[in-house]
Amino acid sequence: MRHVPAPAVPAPASVLRRCALFCGALVLVTSCGWGTGDDSDDTGGMPGAPTGVSAQAGSATTVHVMWNAVDGVETYEIYRGGTLVKKVPASDRMVDVTRLRPSTGYAFTVRARDAAGRLGPRSREVRATTPTAVADDAAPTRPRSAHGRAAGSRAAQLTWSAATDDRGVVSYDILQGDTKVHSVGGAQTAAVVTGLRAGTRYSFTIRARDAADNVSPASATVRLTTPGTDDGRATAPTALRTASHHADGAYYIDLSWVPPRTDGAITEYQIHLDGRPATSLVYGGDAPRERAEYSFYAGSRAGVTHRVRVRARLSDGTWGGFSDERKVTTGGDG
Repeated sequence: MRHVPAPAVPAPASVLRRCALFCGALVLVTSCGWGTGDDSDDTGGMPGAPTGVSAQAGSATTVHVMWNAVDGVETYEIYRGGTLVKKVPASDRMVDVTRLRPSTGYAFTVRARDAAGRLGPRSREVRATTPTAVADDAAPTRPRSAHGRAAGSRAAQLTWSAATDDRGVVSYDILQGDTKVHSVGGAQTAAVVTGLRAGTRYSFTIRARDAADNVSPASATVRLTTPGTDDGRATAPTALRTASHHADGAYYIDLSWVPPRTDGAITEYQIHLDGRPATSLVYGGDAPRERAEYSFYAGSRAGVTHRVRVRARLSDGTWGGFSDERKVTTGGDG
């Protein structure tokens, strides 16, 4: 959780109580006032815990660990139990942990470290069990009937027919070009690859892997293009509306917007006020899909004009594009 500084003009106690009650309807609101930092993702706190962490046995001696991106980090650290086993740069969101024992259960967590050396909290713990080792020199057959489609502007849905192996397929590797970007269990014949860019061409192949780490030939290449343009509009909230109301001696800014149409529900938003991060909110339970609404404290003075814009955290952990900026005046119409 990242905190932003409190507003320059303290809110009255009744306003703070009102803000606290509203924040209780959500899982998290970092501040009900506006911040004083610069126009960046980092609002001064240490990195957050990586989300979306998963672990999948890749063979009798390897486990594939994946996670969502965290803003403002320089490296990720992967732990097996309490032992640091891998460090990878911020551009990576997956790693193969090797030299493991067959038929053994393992627990993994991931932590993010920023350029200042601050180490964030551990992710939730995920577990995987390596299969039994077997004497096997034969690779699985090639996965066939590979197909793919864009799932929104930031993800791709891939499917294929199961490969065969004399000892059984343990996992499938998904490659983008020559780089492994995803892995799923041997019983699966579909995968969603996230973290893509809008309006971009991609090529994927799939390889089957058995417990002895024998790898099949690559499937036929799946080529697809994500829709939209890479200017952020495809992932930006739309139809942002602003207004202001007065209550208990203070002014509030009222916002509503249409969530971006992306793969997965949008549960977190960040509001920028006058070019700076002002407040963040995370919805608990069912996140709004048709129109989201939010109201926050804006001081005690009437006639103050502010610029407001909103962006969403996407299902892959990255921030989407900003909505169009709107002006709102306290005590006036939006």
